[in-house]
Amino acid sequence: MNQLPSGTTTPTAAGSPTAATTSTGLTAETQRFVDGVRPLLDAIGASLVDRDGAVLAGRAEVTSEREVPLMWEGRLVGLVRLPGLQDALGQLVDDVESQLGAPLHQLDRRDKQRAVQLLDRRGAFVLRKAVDEVAELLGVSRFTVYNYLNRERDVDDPDPDQPTPPGT
Repeated sequence: MNQLPSGTTTPTAAGSPTAATTSTGLTAETQRFVDGVRPLLDAIGASLVDRDGAVLAGRAEVTSEREVPLMWEGRLVGLVRLPGLQDALGQLVDDVESQLGAPLHQLDRRDKQRAVQLLDRRGAFVLRKAVDEVAELLGVSRFTVYNYLNRERDVDDPDPDQPTPPGT
């Protein structure tokens, strides 16, 4: 097992020698482990921290005290610090902007519709005042955001009273 800076450990291959440390101060094997869990952390907006609370991966600004032990082969390898809800919409918007490659207000109409679709699928619009905030960020009206939402939901949930086209 490799040691993390605070004494937490990460998995290593059986019998493998300890690798040199990287520029981050972690061994190469530890860095590969951190890189391996990074997509999960990014997807849920969480951070991987060591016992001292030093952020190894994820959002450094997360201050939530909700931490889930990350165990590997019976040993603590770190803590997954879950994000708080205080900036949940902001985190979702940041992720969508990153995915689409531009701030929401700079997107063309088609990409704005896609942004609303992505935010909806990630649950953004269950948050209070989310439609108002997203509309402002997009530079459109609330009515436009609701139209985008309705258009997307109509495609996902066709009218049950309409006949299903043959072959579908």
